[in-house]
Amino acid sequence: MHIHILGICGTFMGGLAIMAKQMGHHVTGSDQNVYPPMSTQLEEQGIALMKGYSPSNLDSAPDLVVVGNAISRGNPEIEAVLNRGIAYTSGPQWLYNYVLKNAWVLAVAGTHGKTTTSSMLAWILECEGLKPGFLIGGIPLNFGLSARLGEGRFFVVEADEYDTAFFDKRSKFVHYRPRTTILNNLEFDHADIFSDLAAIQRQFHHLIRSIPGNGLIIVPESDKPLAEVLQMGCWTPVEKTTLEDSAGDVVWRGDLLAPDGTRFQVFHQGKPSGIVEWNLTGRHNVMNALSAIAAAHHAGVNPEQAAAALSTFKNVRRRLEVRACVNGVTLYDDFAHHPTAIATTLEGLRARVDNARIIAVLEPRSNTMRMGVHVDTLADSLKAADRAIIFQPDDLGWDAENATKGAKHISTCHSLDSLVDQLARDARPGDHLVFMSNGSFGGIHKKVEDALRRS
Repeated sequence: MHIHILGICGTFMGGLAIMAKQMGHHVTGSDQNVYPPMSTQLEEQGIALMKGYSPSNLDSAPDLVVVGNAISRGNPEIEAVLNRGIAYTSGPQWLYNYVLKNAWVLAVAGTHGKTTTSSMLAWILECEGLKPGFLIGGIPLNFGLSARLGEGRFFVVEADEYDTAFFDKRSKFVHYRPRTTILNNLEFDHADIFSDLAAIQRQFHHLIRSIPGNGLIIVPESDKPLAEVLQMGCWTPVEKTTLEDSAGDVVWRGDLLAPDGTRFQVFHQGKPSGIVEWNLTGRHNVMNALSAIAAAHHAGVNPEQAAAALSTFKNVRRRLEVRACVNGVTLYDDFAHHPTAIATTLEGLRARVDNARIIAVLEPRSNTMRMGVHVDTLADSLKAADRAIIFQPDDLGWDAENATKGAKHISTCHSLDSLVDQLARDARPGDHLVFMSNGSFGGIHKKVEDALRRS
């Protein structure tokens, strides 16, 4: 079958392309924004990419078009699909029909940590020889691919609450029918499609309604919005996680043995059940790990073995990923899209580097960030940095300087070239430069690296 994918360079759609290729299909795709790492990953798989959307991309007469949720009516290629009567479906529906229907699905949902937690869970199952399939919104360094079919009964999917397609406005995750479900956390996000937190909670309730009674839901003990979702109705056993001492019904607890989270003890039902020693930092990643261990336990993995597996976990590309170290200056690439994620990442790095200078460089690129929804909490999210610079392009819908005027350590910059020159001039040995964006940020990482090498 010839499958053509619209929006193929999104992490989700790119993962579908890889699996369709592994199933033996002829796969092509088009996208407006073609850039690494997804474009490189697809090209390595022998998948033909077409830059831009055009009716001519369909002249090879595909048997099925899989439509990404970034595609809207008026797009010339989807208009041609409709006018020519070509069969089409959404990405989540294709995934369920062709991959998930007969699998034990382990889904990871929540506002933050989905990619990292999914990667942890897939790696635990892999270390146990279970050869899971997975579809993850990033590239786990242990695997080098964001998706694969797998050879066993288990499939790990990053379960996004974003909408499905222009013709299906339900959240993606309602299609997946998971047996094991991690709900990491819940905050207001995706303001371009959700009016308020209650609208997102309703979608999470729809997900919970699809989980069988012999399944499992894993939630943090102290997340109030998730507790409210469960109160809407829950027909599935729930296990809770925490890093605090608790006399309640918490099944999984973590005890930090190092303040930066690089070493911690796992407790299952109050009993020591393994120690994780790894290179990841931050309390948020310890919580992610507890959820992954709990989900793996539901699939039959001993907690001690799961902890041992996570001790060999290498993280995910663009999650505080070290890109270079030049003249004593360390450059990181981090996928930041929400103040909470910004804050937890910087707090984890601070715990690791102690008093070394941290310079955070933020591009507000997500739809929600560009709409200015989080301007009131943005300055506070950057407080763990010694210095922060917000890049403000001309088309940003709010004034970053005005939004952060009370924070003396935060400045703004309107030119990418000026920002590169400024960082190269001011950086000194021992500094940690963290570039935070959910896009390519104009290739700033390489530009600053090259400028530092010249200095």
